[in-house]
Amino acid sequence: MTKKVKFTNANKSAFYATVRSRVDAYFTENNVSTYANGQMWFKAYFFLTGLVGTYLLILTASLSLPIMLLLAIILGMFGAFVGFNVCHDAIHKALSPHLAVNKIFSFVFNLIGASPYVWNICHNIVHHTYTNIAGHDEDIDVAPGLIRFSDAETVNRVQRYQHFYAFVLYSFAMLSWVFRKDYKKFFQKKIGEHVLTHPKIEYFKLFFYKGIYYFLFIVLPLIILDVTWWQFLIGFLAMQFSQGLVLGLVFQLAHVVEGTSFPNPDTHGNIEEAWAEHQMRTTANFATDSKLTSFLCGGLNRQIEHHLFPKVCHIHYPAIGGIVKETAAEFGLPYIESSTFGAALVSHYKTLRKLGKETYAENKYINKSSCLFTRKVSAAYL
Repeated sequence: MTKKVKFTNANKSAFYATVRSRVDAYFTENNVSTYANGQMWFKAYFFLTGLVGTYLLILTASLSLPIMLLLAIILGMFGAFVGFNVCHDAIHKALSPHLAVNKIFSFVFNLIGASPYVWNICHNIVHHTYTNIAGHDEDIDVAPGLIRFSDAETVNRVQRYQHFYAFVLYSFAMLSWVFRKDYKKFFQKKIGEHVLTHPKIEYFKLFFYKGIYYFLFIVLPLIILDVTWWQFLIGFLAMQFSQGLVLGLVFQLAHVVEGTSFPNPDTHGNIEEAWAEHQMRTTANFATDSKLTSFLCGGLNRQIEHHLFPKVCHIHYPAIGGIVKETAAEFGLPYIESSTFGAALVSHYKTLRKLGKETYAENKYINKSSCLFTRKVSAAYL
């Protein structure tokens, strides 16, 4: 059994107070709101229009099957980008100072296949608090027995090849989310060590909004489109796989790369450092100089800034990134980043290989050496 994790204030506990005061000063001195600005609202309009427009184009235009298949893939990608750029900020209440506005844009999460209520618990509460801690952060519990993200988990023979097949499994992320993940998480007694108690209305919302999604993306297309069931299935899976792959890659490149740590609490459940320092050691940025990556990823390529300031709209992360990086250097803390998306992808591949194939080989060598030593000792006494 795992114990509830507590972060102790180690010697570097002043880091967060310092970086927070400096970031607050930036917004105050420049008279800048921490919420969405005009540029951010343009992004929201662009991605929401792209999502709705692509969906309607598939349903209403007379298009060839190859074009429809391409649009289904694009629709899935737009679903991921809406999640990154609009819903993520809204659920963190970082989009607008008005709760009603955040609630409206949070609702869109239902229309791309996921429950904002369940996501708020899994992501905002659990993941942001217990980042990369096995048994607590369920974001690193991607496919138990198949993908190993932590040294706390025993490695098996299959995981020797996870650096190859993990990327294929990421493609199933959205399909699992739509039909399995939300239900499983909702009806668990705990997520990590967070005990679940749901308002009764949330039981209704879970099934009602899932029903709306199934109607919009399964029932209605089958009624309207002049396609066979298997042609529809190919298009539906293509949409789910493209959305899942984009989601899986972006999420994992932020926490499972070279340099990030997966700390284990002591026997009392303590992590011997303050929460903010823990975030600096378990979180990474990538491609922060790429305008295209930043535009598409909704600030998730700047996870360090996001984890420290989740209630600041991601449009401001480039401005405060320098402050965070400079302050981290002053306090001797890591600021983990990959210069490009490709470099982050390679780093993730190497991390998967290390946690799978290399760890399995090391354990096998140790076990073999131990057996030989035991035999020699036994022989000496005979």
